[in-house]
Amino acid sequence: MLSNVLLDRKIYASEEHHMMRDMIQNFISNEILEQNDQWEKDGMVSRTIWERAGSLGLLCIDMPTLYGGSGLDFSFGALLIEELAKKGISGPGFSLHSDIIAPYLLNHGTEAQKLKYLPLMASGKIITAIGMTEPNCGSDLKAIRTTAEDKGDHYVVNGQKTFITNGFLSDMAVVAVKTRTGTEDEGVSLLIMESSWDGFEKGVPFKKIGMKAQDTCELFFDNVKVPKENLLGREGEGFKIMMQELARERLTVAITAIGTAEGALMDTINYTSTRTAFNQPIAEFQNTQFKLAECATKLQVHQAFIDRCIQMVPTHELTAESASMAKYSATEMCSVVVDECLQLFGGYGYMWDYPIARMYADNRVARIYAGTNEIMKLLIARGLFRELFQQIKDERKT
Repeated sequence: MLSNVLLDRKIYASEEHHMMRDMIQNFISNEILEQNDQWEKDGMVSRTIWERAGSLGLLCIDMPTLYGGSGLDFSFGALLIEELAKKGISGPGFSLHSDIIAPYLLNHGTEAQKLKYLPLMASGKIITAIGMTEPNCGSDLKAIRTTAEDKGDHYVVNGQKTFITNGFLSDMAVVAVKTRTGTEDEGVSLLIMESSWDGFEKGVPFKKIGMKAQDTCELFFDNVKVPKENLLGREGEGFKIMMQELARERLTVAITAIGTAEGALMDTINYTSTRTAFNQPIAEFQNTQFKLAECATKLQVHQAFIDRCIQMVPTHELTAESASMAKYSATEMCSVVVDECLQLFGGYGYMWDYPIARMYADNRVARIYAGTNEIMKLLIARGLFRELFQQIKDERKT
């Protein structure tokens, strides 16, 4: 059967992966799906689902056990991302918390920072976010205006962030700020900021086209005092750190796209096998077969590349260009597949009660966040012409 072909992925073939998949699927069926409608009405998930995920070892999966993680490799985290995406689950921002924030701390934090925050993150006792985007600054991170004024033993932070995933529920956020303001080199730095501090305020969660259960809001900083020990990495190296870590973030978006496309395709295969028109299943029409064959081929080709990228993460071989290719191409593919699948559902595909409708709405933002797909193309092109650009740059200096 085609369904077996789609599930035949060597990257998830071990007994441990099969056991993890079964646990994740039970978690989704028994504890997430039944709450999804309420979460969408609330504009956020419950905090209890985070602690439940932590108790099952589904948060910070590839973090060392020393810091409360499961000590597994990244493929297990990728499996969780895909399984959630297959069911059109957009609510809990587990991946941002575990696959973006946690690596920032693990790779660039002090031992004290790791011991303080990572175990709490792994248990789901705290929820985290990252503050990069600002109202007047999207993909151009060097243009941020949030400032951190050096006051000796602490910084005073003023500014605003927007489109913050997990923002409203967050207990801690890694925030990009400008230090050394007023100098020729206004360095970007990263600060670990706790939402309970005076002057740290959260906006009301946005009402969005999709991802309705995912709390996304603005963060405001009004003279927030941040201890110097909460500087993540060195002062002025924030942009460099973000560029290093963005590759993994963009890969998680690609993995979500793979899971979404697979879930949409499987749902459509099942639907067209039972739904009849003109006294026969829709699946018997050649148009249906051709459309699903095209979708399955697109998905399988992308799965092969994404699996390769997943295997690069533990060995630190994933490049910015490869991650950009994965994010750009997988999200574009997912949009095509989900659109074709919705068409085969007919009028029912436009009804919110059907997962395909949620997938259609949720996936649209994937071509925007974590860097727009237009930015991805620029990054890929820079990699292709790196030597030429460097030569031109050197010539201009002379």
